[in-house]
Amino acid sequence: MTGRGFSRLEDELRRLKTVDRPEIIRALAAAREMGDLSENAEYHAAKERQAYVEGRILELGDKLSRAEVIDVERLSGDRVTFGATVKLADEDTDKESVYQIVGTDESDIEAGLLSITSPLARALIGKSVGDSVDVTTPNGSRSFEIVELRYR
Repeated sequence: MTGRGFSRLEDELRRLKTVDRPEIIRALAAAREMGDLSENAEYHAAKERQAYVEGRILELGDKLSRAEVIDVERLSGDRVTFGATVKLADEDTDKESVYQIVGTDESDIEAGLLSITSPLARALIGKSVGDSVDVTTPNGSRSFEIVELRYR
């Protein structure tokens, strides 16, 4: 993953531990004070939230401990690899779009962050400026030309 993606996961983990977890503990304590827990909706909701948060803390801890952080600014080359920012032109419509190829946990297509496991990213890997790639998407087959390649 990129350094930016790693930082986002670290921030989420920190928030879960320092903000969400204490809020849940307070909510559970308040729900216990109301008496009978078997019919206490607030207690059950807090327990469900606690299970989610604790699971997410474990998941993020595992991902962060196993993450390989790639410094995109140190990359260069004339072929598309992980971390590359690619400007594509749709060969049918000439519409241009820009994507950075990132790890699955940091992908956000609306922000131009394309998961390395996506069909488009897999088709782009190893290609150069001027190359054409064909990709099967949910909306059918599409062809793109690589207009620009940079590492930032």
